[in-house]
Parts: sequence; C-alpha cells; structure tokens
Amino acid sequence: MPEVASSQTPMEDSMRRKITEALAPTTLEVFNDSDAHAHHKAMKGSTSRETHFRVFITSDAFKSKMQPARHRMVYALLKDEMAVEGGIHALQLRTRTVEEDEKAQEKEAV
Repeated sequence: MPEVASSQTPMEDSMRRKITEALAPTTLEVFNDSDAHAHHKAMKGSTSRETHFRVFITSDAFKSKMQPARHRMVYALLKDEMAVEGGIHALQLRTRTVEEDEKAQEKEAV
C-alpha cells in the first residue's frame, strides 16, 4: 500500500479550499510571507512555517460590499486557521470585484 504524502502547506491548502468554495474567485493569489517574520518576538518557539500571509482575491461575492465587510467575510472563513496554535498570525488582504480589478489593471498598464 503506497504512502500518502502529506502536504507541506496544509494551512495554505485549507485557505485556498475555503476561499474557493465560498467566494468562487476569478483570481486567488496566496503569498506565504512567514519566513520574513520568523524572527519576530511573537513567533518565538513556533515551528509553523505558515503564519503570515498576503491574499489577493477577486470575486463577484464582494459586489456592493465595503472593504471592512469583505475582510470580515474572509476572516469568518478562516476563523479556525486563525484560532489554532501555530495557525495564521497575520493576514493581509486585497479584496476586489472583477470590475475593480479590471480598472486597477488598466491603471497599471498606463
């Protein structure tokens, strides 16, 4: 019987799955910045390599919602990952609708 390889990124995998299932994003980018923060006092003794993330989400689920409401939606999805020992310590979000993302890309192209 072959051994099943466990994921090297279980926290990121869980984040991607929950966000994809709940928000059906057209774009989802997850950046694990944990290594850059491993020296912080709050991380002393932590063996987790998945504590600090930047997440860029483009989804129509954000339509007619202000940024704080969008962020609350994502925090609610990831509440378990944020509550567990060695879980998410810091989460930076960029949440856009498809139209907002298109406008931002147009601006960047100029």
